[in-house]
Amino acid sequence: MKDSLIITFCFILGLVLGIYKFLPEFLIKNSFSNYALYLILFLVGVTMGSDKKTWFFFLSKSFKLVLIPLSIIIGTLIGSGLISLAIKEISIQEALAVGSGFGYYSLSSIIIAEIHSETLGMTALLSNISREILTLLLTPFFVRFFGPLSPVASGGATSMDTCLPVIAKYSGREIAAAAVFSGFILTLVTPFAVTFILNF
Repeated sequence: MKDSLIITFCFILGLVLGIYKFLPEFLIKNSFSNYALYLILFLVGVTMGSDKKTWFFFLSKSFKLVLIPLSIIIGTLIGSGLISLAIKEISIQEALAVGSGFGYYSLSSIIIAEIHSETLGMTALLSNISREILTLLLTPFFVRFFGPLSPVASGGATSMDTCLPVIAKYSGREIAAAAVFSGFILTLVTPFAVTFILNF
């Protein structure tokens, strides 16, 4: 939750500084989001490539594990599509793009802002941060009423990092291992899914 609050604070600070033009002119006139996006993608690649445990887990487990992130992807996109029917201001394509962040707020919001608009990027940021925060707060409730895999689904990509301790505590170690695998796959899928949906 600490990381989510830091991300939210940085975003709001940037928003306020941009509105009131407290920044140097070259920062306001030039867009540096592309460079930030390239850096984030590079660092994500380095993190995944250097995590041998995740790769070993990925290669050693049965094909059934793939059904967990696949179900999360399908469920998230269906839910996002239904939400677009209730909110007239957002199209189904925009709703699907926001949902395809799968909780990975930092990367998905930047891609969406770059390809579509800052407004939709902000929507993605807040939506995916909310997904993580709700998982952190409601995991005991989810496990009790919906089963041990439910917080893995609600956490999405964050199930492999920030939400992992609470998942391990309430769902058990075996589910925690599945959460790492699922979060890894969703993290890998996010940039491709968001880009594909917005360019479709």
